[in-house]
Amino acid sequence: MKNKQKEKNVRVRFAPSPTGYLHIGNLRAAIFNWLFAKHHGGKFLIRVEDTDLQRSKQEYKDYMLASLAWMGIDYDEPIVTQSERVDVHKKMIDRLIQEGKAYRCFCTDQETEQRKKEASGYDDLFSGYDGFCYSRRSEDIDVKRPFVVRFRLPRDKKAVVFEDLIRGTIQVDIDQFDDFIIARSDGTPMYNLAVVVDDDFMKVTHIIRGEDHISNTPKQIMLCEAFGFTLPKFAHVPLILGPSGDKLSKRDAAVSVLDYRDQGFLPEALLNYLVRLGWSHGDQEVFSKKELISYFDLDHVGKTGAIFDIDKLLWLNGVYMRDMPAENLKEIIAKDLAVDFQKRFSFWNEQQMVKLIGLYKERTKTLQELLECLDLLYKGPEEYELAAFERWVTEKTSTHLEQLISTLAQQDQFEHDLLATTIKNLCKDIGIKLVALAQPIRLSLTGSSASPGIFELLEIVGKQESLRRLERFLNFIQRKK
Repeated sequence: MKNKQKEKNVRVRFAPSPTGYLHIGNLRAAIFNWLFAKHHGGKFLIRVEDTDLQRSKQEYKDYMLASLAWMGIDYDEPIVTQSERVDVHKKMIDRLIQEGKAYRCFCTDQETEQRKKEASGYDDLFSGYDGFCYSRRSEDIDVKRPFVVRFRLPRDKKAVVFEDLIRGTIQVDIDQFDDFIIARSDGTPMYNLAVVVDDDFMKVTHIIRGEDHISNTPKQIMLCEAFGFTLPKFAHVPLILGPSGDKLSKRDAAVSVLDYRDQGFLPEALLNYLVRLGWSHGDQEVFSKKELISYFDLDHVGKTGAIFDIDKLLWLNGVYMRDMPAENLKEIIAKDLAVDFQKRFSFWNEQQMVKLIGLYKERTKTLQELLECLDLLYKGPEEYELAAFERWVTEKTSTHLEQLISTLAQQDQFEHDLLATTIKNLCKDIGIKLVALAQPIRLSLTGSSASPGIFELLEIVGKQESLRRLERFLNFIQRKK
């Protein structure tokens, strides 16, 4: 594949509203922007769009920053907070009014509706504003009445046309719009006005965001042109869909990004998964962060929505867990799941803990699942898997276990290779296959017939505790007779 020439002076922004917790869709938008900036040697910026003062909360902003930090997504300049720039927005609105590109509108909804009903060719499905206040005489206006400010659509323009870096040419006819509001009656700026002014202030070169913003783009382009701003390039990413093909819901994915941390997902795995959810590089599925930065561009972002598949994410998380040293996983579990290993597993030393994590990381798909396995092994079985018990416990199992306990009690060194040799020789002497004794051993140690290798478990659990569990299981069998 040919290497495209890299863009120069790239500046992109992630602009969440702190009106709720950061979710998967927003996180993917942040990741795409971040990777695009890193790939082109540019800047990744953050703007907090908090002009909805009633719904915006500091806890949501803090949560958003914590989510990005957990994901390893860093930003290159101080955060811009939109509410701190309202005075600038108001000055820019006044400028448009003075230049005749915007006007104050004193009409009530009732007045607008009445005029539309009285007009010829009235269509009650059309809710656009008729521009009445643009040509209204000043003496007819009660200046004490509240007003909004509307942007005057350019009358010499038939359509807004722009090149979307993902979707190609997009054209929207001007008659799809009315003179839209850019300031509320309390003087606060509307979303589209504030976005355009702040993007210019931040010198944003590329706007990469969800396809749900396509409808805003023509309005923002017209405002850019009215101000004489340099027009950024636009790229609209398809939405993430649920398994049914509908918009992703809370039932399909975790409510917030840090829920994935609490469930035991690794940030590297989540990053990898979300990038692949809508972007591809050949058939490769697993990428290092360095590879993603090297390969990522917008050329291979799809045009259709990608299905969120939790099973695929679990598989990928398992891949990352298996590739990570057990010592590192232990540190991450301690930090992300707030686990005090010394307190929670007080009878195991550091070496035992690392070995067990090394064993169970091969069999689990999340850190939470791994931790649950450790808990079960540490506490010992409170009950035994019924189906496995009925399959593997025979009339002779008690005798076999008695011989095993006697043999292991005499074992001075409780080490993997010696245990393997001893138990295999015992099976040979008794005249049974290894599995006929291995499965009862598993049941004794874990309560289940599925576990890591029995020789590894016996060594790590240790001689005293292993013998105690074998004797307890033997007693259980004898009581069942």
